Amino acid sequence: MTQNNYKTQSEKYELVSKQHGGYYRHNFTDYAYLYNLYFPPEDVLTNFKDQIHDIILNYPVAQDALAGLVGKIIGQPAERIVVGNGAAELIKIVSGHISDKLIVPVPSFNEYANAAPSGKVVEFPLEFPSFKLDINKFAAEAIRVKADVAVVVTPNNPTSLLVSKHDLIRLAKKLETNNCMLIIDESFLDFAENPDLISMEQEIEQHQNVTIFKSMSKAYGICGLRLGYMLTANSQFAEAVRNGVHIWNINGFAEEFLRLLPNYKQELIASCKQVRTDRDSLYKKLCAIEGMTAFKPDANFIFCRLPDYAQSAPEITKKLFIEHNMYIKDCAGKTQPDSDRYLRIASRTETENCKLVEALTQVMDLTNRQA
Repeated sequence: MTQNNYKTQSEKYELVSKQHGGYYRHNFTDYAYLYNLYFPPEDVLTNFKDQIHDIILNYPVAQDALAGLVGKIIGQPAERIVVGNGAAELIKIVSGHISDKLIVPVPSFNEYANAAPSGKVVEFPLEFPSFKLDINKFAAEAIRVKADVAVVVTPNNPTSLLVSKHDLIRLAKKLETNNCMLIIDESFLDFAENPDLISMEQEIEQHQNVTIFKSMSKAYGICGLRLGYMLTANSQFAEAVRNGVHIWNINGFAEEFLRLLPNYKQELIASCKQVRTDRDSLYKKLCAIEGMTAFKPDANFIFCRLPDYAQSAPEITKKLFIEHNMYIKDCAGKTQPDSDRYLRIASRTETENCKLVEALTQVMDLTNRQA
């Protein structure tokens, strides 16, 4: 039993809002973290229990064997792959040690900028208020600032908006002549329609200046295992990143998961389809709230702007937690105009999503009446 050092719901909120995980220990409904609730199947966890002695008591395999396991899953040769302790480990290596000048559209996943040394990052504002990425302007700015790494997260976090494969190929070609590596973060791509058709993975051989990052926490629902990978046909870049990881960067449970995963391809596809169904229903419900602007999502979460009558996103987030024990993500910490008017809401089950919309409407109406 976990001993929690809070006596009131307000104190609980203050503690939780400063954490980066461990939410299951605090008994609330998590609409903040972004993962697949329908995967992995229970069989996978049962296998862990059956193998627990061997997994804990023995050294796991190292990078070459891990790359082969991921390669089997995605149909790519091992030499193109580096496996990370979550994508965050690989981001830290590239942003913090390899890149001399990195450019990233904002708002986006903060870690790309946070992991870089001071003065080594250029933030490129997305078009406001659509938050669409203008490929031509982004490429021009990357070339102007002499960036050697450009990052595009697709679908983006927090906007949940996709950048088309056509646009990514155009961008890669524009950057190639200026010796700029394009990192395409596809961590949420499995939740988009027809992910196999829009992923750049099968195009990787044709673009020496493209690298794909993927966190496996999201689609595979394994946040606690800490798994992610990098894919590139650029052997020099792959080697540079590979040299940045230590010999046993992946634990035995994560290794075992990679060995089991090829047996569950159909279950993964079905789980992502269910996520899309729940997400689309949540999107319609949020659109129906008077004054709310919800952006049509390509990932498993919804980006939305609060109605003008509502209090700020941080205030709404706090009230929702205190009064309904539900935790969503405000975007006040993101680099964007009016950031304190935006929320990011992860989709859960249909039943949970209905409860969330009802509670959110109640909290906003309450604050409106009190204004």
